[in-house]
Amino acid sequence: MFNKYNVIVVGGGHAGCEAAAAAANMGSSVLLITMNMATIAQMSCNPAMGGVAKGQIVREIDAMGGYSGIIADKTTIQFRMLNRSKGPAMWSPRTQNDRMRFAEAWRLQLEALSNIDIWQDTAKEVVVKGGKACGVITSLGLIIESDAVILTNGTFLNGTIHIGEKRFGGGRTGEKSATGLTEQLVGLGFESGRMKTGTPPRVDGRSLDYIKMEEQWGDEERGRFSFTDVPLPTEQRCCWVTYTNEEVHETLKEGFEKSPMFTGRIKGLGPRYCPSIEDKINRFAERDRHQIFVEPEGWNTVEIYVNGFSTSLPEDIQLKALRLIPGFEKAKMFRPGYAIEYDYFPPMQLSLTLETHLVKHLFFAGQINGTTGYEEAASQGFIAGINAHQRVNNQHELILKRSESYIGVLIDDLVTKGTEEPYRMFTSRAEHRLLLRQDNADARLTPIAHTLGLISDERLDNVKRKVANSDALVEYMRKHSLDAQVINPILAQLNSSPLNQKTRLFNILSRPQVSIQDLARADNLFAQKLASYDQDVIEQAEIKIKYDSYFEKEIEIVNKMRRMEDQEINPDFNYSNLVSLSKEAREKLIKVKPRTLGQASRISGVSPSDISVLMIHMG
Repeated sequence: MFNKYNVIVVGGGHAGCEAAAAAANMGSSVLLITMNMATIAQMSCNPAMGGVAKGQIVREIDAMGGYSGIIADKTTIQFRMLNRSKGPAMWSPRTQNDRMRFAEAWRLQLEALSNIDIWQDTAKEVVVKGGKACGVITSLGLIIESDAVILTNGTFLNGTIHIGEKRFGGGRTGEKSATGLTEQLVGLGFESGRMKTGTPPRVDGRSLDYIKMEEQWGDEERGRFSFTDVPLPTEQRCCWVTYTNEEVHETLKEGFEKSPMFTGRIKGLGPRYCPSIEDKINRFAERDRHQIFVEPEGWNTVEIYVNGFSTSLPEDIQLKALRLIPGFEKAKMFRPGYAIEYDYFPPMQLSLTLETHLVKHLFFAGQINGTTGYEEAASQGFIAGINAHQRVNNQHELILKRSESYIGVLIDDLVTKGTEEPYRMFTSRAEHRLLLRQDNADARLTPIAHTLGLISDERLDNVKRKVANSDALVEYMRKHSLDAQVINPILAQLNSSPLNQKTRLFNILSRPQVSIQDLARADNLFAQKLASYDQDVIEQAEIKIKYDSYFEKEIEIVNKMRRMEDQEINPDFNYSNLVSLSKEAREKLIKVKPRTLGQASRISGVSPSDISVLMIHMG
């Protein structure tokens, strides 16, 4: 019935979609197996993309030829650049999206790729021969052959849904869980664990009183995720903010005795940075209110996502508490919130390519690796798709460094350090975050993707032109000056100290109070010069100037670390023979199988003296 495929992708979520698209765009024949074709790329939780650090990941995926940014831009109902009041390393794009259009756009995108076939079924088993994955067996009993397999099962592996004292199998509300795979993989020697996540109730927007809430509009100057010119919707929708209160908290506490979290029925750890509402009022008992973000699910639907009210309490308690929140007095629920437990596989069992150590040509991506979030999943899927294609074609794998991308930080963290709770990306996890900004993702990563065939010559030329133009503008500002009497009136308005002599534009812009537009206000000639550049070029030039000395220090640190990062370790290196290593270091090194000395140095339990021993034995 089926021909042999180069790559089989199991799971049609964000990781699976990016994995299938990446492998197909590189030339592989791909089969995407999903339990339900109607829920491909479903936004299972909040209808939004991006946010702090997550927005940087989406831009990186886009810079390399992935589709998450394009799909988000096409279906956005509101755009905001978060953290504008902070430095550019913290600026993070975020979109509110139309849930139904997002899934539709992803499906249409996949259907437009001729190398992808889609099959609605459940993979029950990975076919393994000679220590290598070579296909899957489905619930229909079909044996489908392939050169590589990527598992992106999300929350479906032995998924269990909890609502109060109710408990039933499911990978998502209204959808059954996937069984068989975990048991087979454990039988092959893989270690598995349980994690938990949750989602809030959905309510009927017609039953809410928005007058009692604070409006939250998007940015007037619309931004985008994609570096391409994908058309954007011309309008934006409003979101709202309201707050819980002590009466809400007391009502929620009435259901604690039936909470699966507090009674011990849920064993898996939940995401530390996205706690349920019952967890919040328990852990932060000193707070008398918590923010609730009221987010529309799309352009034409009345369904509302109650962000900040994730819960697994009994449905009657959920509704009773909701109706005590300002604006929710007459709220009607479409469905209650719930918690879901699912199997995952600790990611230290993977290499940096996301291929498993135990079974060759088998890749894991997304929540199966212990992460949480669409963006984290999509980036893993994208990298797994690339490396699966490269593996079956005996080509060099793609491993992004921590100094190159947030994606590199994410994968290195997972593989090197592991995780026992759902991993979420933050800017604080990236030690070189000043270099890994959302605005320069194309300059960092598009040339790499071009060498893989994922980016066209035209798009690469556009990036080169942008970089050249921003450099030219910076150089212009190094050479041209303004008289003190011209710029001083502007400096006075900005509460910046006056100049005593003619000063270069570069030095004036280095002042924290001064923007590049302030210089344009002071000098018509410079204003005309700026008018010849695109806004993204101007933004890049301004950032380069303002953070010039910081960039130099960061680059110096990266260069110092590069020697260790470039020093590869033989994958068959026998750590057991190095008696000079500590026992813990030997155990961790054998388990992780670090690719480089740099990766080895980041393993918990491996000390600097252990690294010195390795360096001596490696010459």
